[in-house]
Amino acid sequence: MIRTYLLPCRLAPTVADRLNAESGRIYARVLIEHYRIRRRTGHWLNGWAAQKLDDHYHAAEARVLNAHSIDAAQQGFYKACQTAWANRGHGAHFPYKRRHYRTTIWKNTGVKRREKSILLTLARGQAPLRVRLPDDFSAGVIREVRLVYDRAGRNYRWHLVVDDGQTPPPAPGSKVAGVDLGEVHPAAMTDGQEAVVVSARALRSVRQNTHKRLASFHRAQSHQTKGSRQWRKLQRRKARFLGQQRRRVRDIEHKVSRAVVNWAVEHQVGTLALGDVRNVARGKRLAAKSQQKIGSWGHGRLRYDISYKAEGAGIAVQLVDEAYSSQTCPVCGHRRKPTGRVYRCPACGFRGHRDGQVGAVNLLSRHVCGQVGQVRPPAVIKYRHPFGKLSFRTGKRSRPDTGPSLTTGVACAGDSA
Repeated sequence: MIRTYLLPCRLAPTVADRLNAESGRIYARVLIEHYRIRRRTGHWLNGWAAQKLDDHYHAAEARVLNAHSIDAAQQGFYKACQTAWANRGHGAHFPYKRRHYRTTIWKNTGVKRREKSILLTLARGQAPLRVRLPDDFSAGVIREVRLVYDRAGRNYRWHLVVDDGQTPPPAPGSKVAGVDLGEVHPAAMTDGQEAVVVSARALRSVRQNTHKRLASFHRAQSHQTKGSRQWRKLQRRKARFLGQQRRRVRDIEHKVSRAVVNWAVEHQVGTLALGDVRNVARGKRLAAKSQQKIGSWGHGRLRYDISYKAEGAGIAVQLVDEAYSSQTCPVCGHRRKPTGRVYRCPACGFRGHRDGQVGAVNLLSRHVCGQVGQVRPPAVIKYRHPFGKLSFRTGKRSRPDTGPSLTTGVACAGDSA
């Protein structure tokens, strides 16, 4: 399996800036030449032709990076084009901006292992860079090394992409579970027999605190001349604070994703039907507070964390359209936009948790049966708090007494028992 290890970078900032500036310069000149040829001849260069052309034009230049790191910078533009083409329809566009800095990449051909350290080759005639590995670094084949700049922490880090040689285990079972991602509750899941909500209010609290502190920093900076000594002092304090908050959010999101995958393994789930919320705010302009919450919602990172952890456990992840999944009654199919965390259906009287007994159930129903409202929600909602020991805590029982009786299971409505 492919894993990425993050290590501190002890290079002098001027050296690291020079390397990433060189990668950015190579990327920018490929971009400029590509669009220049496109504008003059109407021909769209492919990656291999652009790489050969750039090497021909700049063969006599003094080099800073090794040949394969230069290739990685040249190929970066066309990889971005491939990503934009794959995400067409989701607001993606082809890259068009020059980059003054770009992550420098060393391929495996430019990395040499030396016991407790690795050597990264540069251009001919220059001494290689030495990166010390931690004592507990596991053995594996290093596929790639990246010099990444952390904008929040304002420092550099090494990203080591390692193939540990392990193959994913077989799926723990054949069950299917629906997972509803949310801004209040990060994740809610059900397999048709049990509904669980992962409660991490600390994640929302950290984000709200970030906005408040940023507002205070901006107010203080507005009274100073931009670039002055006091303004730069506030800027450094803001950067340290953002780095700290980013690490807190990352820690909580990792615990949430681990709780989701652990629950799936415990319940022998082989497929996770994950709600696709990538276009949740596309083309919309909400109220100021709602827009701020949606804008700071890191559902993309959480989806990525769940996906690669599930892959390591042998569980498949499939995205499911989440349109109206939290607004449709899973019992009668009536659609109503709820307020708060409790869904109340005016047609049949059903009451249940908006995320665990409605959203996740409808996602499961859409994946298994092709439409919402075909899987009956479990009668009990449970909570999992991914801090410290992972354990369940049973919450309030839903009250479907005013509506029809509910059954459990993943069988679609109309199927024979």
